[in-house]
Amino acid sequence: MITLEQSYAVCRDLNRRHGTTYYWAGFVLPAVKRHHVWALYAFCRFADEIVDAPGWRSVDDRRAALDRLAEHFFADLAAGRSEHPVLKAVVHTVHAFDIDADLFRRFLRSMAMDLTVERYETYADLQDYMDGSASVIGEMMLPLLEPSGTAAVRPARALGEAFQLTNFLRDVGEDLDRGRVYLPQEDLRAFGADPARRRVDPAWVALMRFEIERARALYAEAERGIAFLPPSSARCIATASTLYGGILREIERNGYDVFSMRARVPAARKAVAVARALLVSRWPTTAVVSTEPVGGPTPR
Repeated sequence: MITLEQSYAVCRDLNRRHGTTYYWAGFVLPAVKRHHVWALYAFCRFADEIVDAPGWRSVDDRRAALDRLAEHFFADLAAGRSEHPVLKAVVHTVHAFDIDADLFRRFLRSMAMDLTVERYETYADLQDYMDGSASVIGEMMLPLLEPSGTAAVRPARALGEAFQLTNFLRDVGEDLDRGRVYLPQEDLRAFGADPARRRVDPAWVALMRFEIERARALYAEAERGIAFLPPSSARCIATASTLYGGILREIERNGYDVFSMRARVPAARKAVAVARALLVSRWPTTAVVSTEPVGGPTPR
């Protein structure tokens, strides 16, 4: 039988190995909350591995495994306890902060979409997917962050969407290998860009600048929610936003080549950002992430 402490340790290890930005930003929160953030991320990562990890024989196998996870999780949630190495901590966190179980249903719906949906025609279609894969995670986090009111909900959703769009831009090449394209087809046509060419031509650069500006607008919208958070939560979210937003700058520094290289924020820079956040007593509510493209004006 696994102990609660051991389950949280498993969740922490999943964060350290797969979600380094969340892992580093979590250290800005008080120690009594960090492990809860890691538990929520671990649940999302555990489900994501079912969908994307190599080695499964078929889509049906993955769907069945995802269904088993959902059944196991909601049964344990109803019982108020679990003996699963990951779910034990997740169930404890959900009950400790009274997190709405429907948020997890929405998340699992989007994970199931990845089993069959390979393209999204419009950005609105992509947002429907991101509601469960990203925006909902911002909502999951809110009870831990303890905002002063419901005005923080929309910025929290925007930040989740900003993180997800940043991932999509960074991981174009990796997603192609899985047979998926998360950039709206209408945008690709508008710029004459084709990721399947895996070539950084002028059309690709123009598209990437457009999508990066869209992501930065989401970061700017999310930033407005910082004012509704207590200082420790504000510092955590501002740090995560700065670090994740830094991936966009790395894409620009790489000349928008997301096919032959992966944009990364160096670990040393993450450590410095966390250290700075811990040294200040209150994070300013003014801009913490630039909304201006580094690579020049965005084509219209």
